[in-house]
Parts: sequence; structure tokens; C-alpha cells
Amino acid sequence: MSNRNIGIKDVAVAAGVSVTTVSHVLNEVSYARISPETRDKVRTIAEQLGYGPNRLAQALRTQRTGMLGLVSEDIATTPHAGRIILGAEEAAKARGYNLMIINTSGSASLESRQADVEALLERRVDGILYATMYHRNVELPANLGSVPSVLVDSVATGGNITAVIPDEEGGARAAVGALLEAGHTRVGFLNNTDDVPATRQRLQAFRATLTEAGLDGDAAPVESEVSEVQGGYEAARRILTREDAPTGLFCYNDRMAMGAYRAAAELGLTIPADLSVVGFDDQELIAANLHPGLTTVALPHYEMGAWATEHLIDAVEGKTDLTLMALHPTILSCPLVRRDSITAPRP
Repeated sequence: MSNRNIGIKDVAVAAGVSVTTVSHVLNEVSYARISPETRDKVRTIAEQLGYGPNRLAQALRTQRTGMLGLVSEDIATTPHAGRIILGAEEAAKARGYNLMIINTSGSASLESRQADVEALLERRVDGILYATMYHRNVELPANLGSVPSVLVDSVATGGNITAVIPDEEGGARAAVGALLEAGHTRVGFLNNTDDVPATRQRLQAFRATLTEAGLDGDAAPVESEVSEVQGGYEAARRILTREDAPTGLFCYNDRMAMGAYRAAAELGLTIPADLSVVGFDDQELIAANLHPGLTTVALPHYEMGAWATEHLIDAVEGKTDLTLMALHPTILSCPLVRRDSITAPRP
């Protein structure tokens, strides 16, 4: 018998259980009173026989297509943020769903983004993920609420859709804390100029962490520039030529840290002997390949994509209520990734 002719009855006969039991196991019906041993046995036999559910029949019965949509604002063209898509795809596949991706621009008009959502709705997706390449507030197309939806790395200006975001404050505290633990008391911050949550929250955490350590957080030096390599270089040149130049430097992201490395070299400073540096994002192509390797904070891109997909599918299958979760965004931790760019300051 070919695999494509294997049906649910064949699985039931081979497992010695009823068709209803097989259906409950394979559709993960939580209320069904089936022992863990029987569930494992049914799954094993279904896999051995090569049984797969008939998607057309399943769609007719459940009114679901097994397709999820993902509107991606620039993520597909941003390597480090692309792990959002990977996390979403792998979580969807594990639950038997497929992902349909539409890439758009963060600068696209609301009408354009509404058309992107409509294109997914026309293909009868069961739910939609709306993801941005960096944490920010977004004005969402009104039609996004036509099916269950979850925001990734963003929060709706109206605040009425479930969202998952990174712990900007916790990540900044970990970064500054690593410099303090090494013994630095003169710590500076190279910040971004864009008015986004990360800019504000990382600055607040920088100052609060220093203050809680007994230092004057409000007086600590801060230089702001565009959050690219050149911006980091220019901001670092200014902060490192101050009379009270810091011995430890927290950078808004790894690109600015790369610019700080260049500025330090031009000023005759060795990292980390003369200047300890910590970044944010853990962009592997940058952080792991700088010399010395950059200690930085990792953004949970993969984890946000997977979390959003898991909860979206739960909502599609009626296992959770997204309206309750929309009251407050879910915050995922940003762990410190230690490399070799931090050491104790010179005596």
C-alpha cells in the first residue's frame, strides 16, 4: 500500500485503537482521556506508516487552511532580523502549518500595507504575523484584525493586538552591568538618534544602572548619532576625547561599536586594555569577527518569531484568547553574550 493511500483507519487498526482515538491524538485534542502511552503509540505508528492528514478534508471540516501569513517590514533583507522568519517557519512547521511571507517596507504607506494584508486574506490564511526589523510602534492596517494576528518586535499605536517585544531595559542593564562588574566607574553611552522605544529605554536603563551602583547616572557622558558604523565612529571620537573620557563604553548596537573600535584605534587606545566596549544586537557577522570579539547583548529574534507563531496557532485552534494577551506586550529577555572586549580598567 502506497503512503498516499494510508488512511486514519489503517493507523487505528495497526495501533489497535478506535478511529476516534487516532483522530484525537493526531489533532491534539487536549480534553480527550487518552493515556500518554497510547498517544505515543499512535504517533509512532502513524509516522511508520507514513500517514498524513488529508489537508483538503481537514480544511473543509475545520474551516482552516493550515496557512499563516507573515507581513515582514524589511526583515527579509535584514540578515540579523531574518531569524524572526526562521523562528516563525520552524514553529509553524512543527504544528503542521505553512508560512506565506509578504515583504514590505517600513516606509510603505498605510494603504500599501493594507493591500499586503488583503492579499493574504484573499488566500484564506488562518492568521497573520506582522513583524518589523526593529522594535517600534506601528500604525496597523484596519483589516489586520480580520483574522487572529500577533505583532513581532513591534507594538500597535492603539495597543489592541497581542505583541511580543525584546527586553530593551533588561538588555541595557546587562550591558552596563558587565562594565561595572569589571570595575569601570567612568562609563559612557553611544546612543541612537531615532525616536524609537529602544533609544529611550536603553538610555533610561543606562542611567538607572549607574545610579543604582552609586554613580551619577545623569552626569554620565552620552553621545548620539545615526546608529551605523560612521555614526558610532563620530560619536566615539567625541566621547573619547573628553577630559573625563570613559574607560568603558556601551554602544546602542554592534554597528556603532564597530565605529567605536575604529575611533579607539585612531586615538591610540587598545581594546580592552585601554577601553572596554559592549554592544547590543549580537549581529554575528560583526560581533564575532571584530578583534577582539565584541561582548554584546543578543536580541531574541528567533525566539520572538517562534513565540508569536505558537500563540497565533493556539488562537487559530481556539486554545487561547489573544484579546486577553493584548493588554500588555510579552517581553522576552536579551541575554549577554560574552566575548573579549571587556576587562578591568588600568589602575
